[in-house]
Amino acid sequence: MARAKRELLLRAHRFRLRREDLEDCYSQATLELVSHVRNGHAFTDRVHVANALELRFLSRVRDRRRALCGRSPMQAALETATPLGGDCVGEVEIIDERATVERLVMLRDDLRGISRLARQLTTDQRLALAADLSGESASSFAMRSGWSQEKYRKVVQRARARLRRLVIAEQADVPSPGGASEKLAGPTYDHFSPHS
Repeated sequence: MARAKRELLLRAHRFRLRREDLEDCYSQATLELVSHVRNGHAFTDRVHVANALELRFLSRVRDRRRALCGRSPMQAALETATPLGGDCVGEVEIIDERATVERLVMLRDDLRGISRLARQLTTDQRLALAADLSGESASSFAMRSGWSQEKYRKVVQRARARLRRLVIAEQADVPSPGGASEKLAGPTYDHFSPHS
């Protein structure tokens, strides 16, 4: 029944929310009904299931709209936030008004370097580190990826350590400012110029 009604309900209510939000609401409604049945409750027939599914779906849609309209400050802030990204088309540069231009250039260069070096990590390390930096919980990532929480913790720990070593190694390749040219004395200009 959930598969049969899915597209119909999502199309019928597409003006209320974005597609992703509608799909989330529909999934929540479906899970609520499955939980309801597992707790020993029953429905009289298919029409009863369909009506219950639609009512729960609409209830989740209304909850989501209320959250986006300001009842949940966090949801309202997330809804109006501009996404930050590395490879997306509408990439946003964050400007720190307090930073001097030189400091800002150095920080951006450091970020580009870290991004470049992160490509040398394994796929698992990049995946786990991205999840960690995005704030995703270990349990959520473990459930989504099929990993244990201990594996996730270890992979993130190794990814951070390897990235740190890569950054240190790259910085060691840069010659220090006090090179040989400053140690050797050059010609002095104590003599008088013939043009003076």
